Amino acid sequence: MSGCFITIEGIEGVGKTTNIEFIEKLLRDAGKEIVMTREPGGTSLGEDVRELLLGHKHDGMSRDAELLLMFAARAEHLDKVVVPALDENKWVLCDRFTDATYAYQGGGRGFDTAPIEVLENLVQDDLRPDLTLLLDVSVEIGLDRAGKRSEPDRFEKEKHDFFERVRQTYLQRAKADPERMVIIDASQSLDAVQSQIHDAMMAFINR
Repeated sequence: MSGCFITIEGIEGVGKTTNIEFIEKLLRDAGKEIVMTREPGGTSLGEDVRELLLGHKHDGMSRDAELLLMFAARAEHLDKVVVPALDENKWVLCDRFTDATYAYQGGGRGFDTAPIEVLENLVQDDLRPDLTLLLDVSVEIGLDRAGKRSEPDRFEKEKHDFFERVRQTYLQRAKADPERMVIIDASQSLDAVQSQIHDAMMAFINR
């Protein structure tokens, strides 16, 4: 496995979609062959699971079922998309990965990290992202932005305290793993945010 695995994380409203497109262009300009994907999703099975997780048909889903569905989709995603691309020396750019599980199911839902770690090791073996950009804004700013975007999904309907726990878990993980996770202040103007991203990406590409 010789490609690179880059993930983008953050709560709702941080601007992941816009900035992933910016990162894709940076990588293509640097001559990298890119595979763009997302979680949950990325495969036919994964997109079906995404609909179960984000849609409102199963409001009130147990947190155990939610966690297991996340990792079921991830197992298929790794097998069908991520690992084959990395084996072909491609760069995989993924909208959310397992850090999101620690943040949303661990921090948000109050899951102990132990079962998440067990599933992470079972599904991923030793595969971890090479670089993670954490786009960070306050919960107030993020939810305000997200509320102007579209009808809220099952997660977006959660309360402020849920997202505060999610955000703090993300920040704790970044603090614990600063070589992999780079915090981007996404509360600034788009130009300022993308300047930070550019610097982080160039440092990684040229390491």
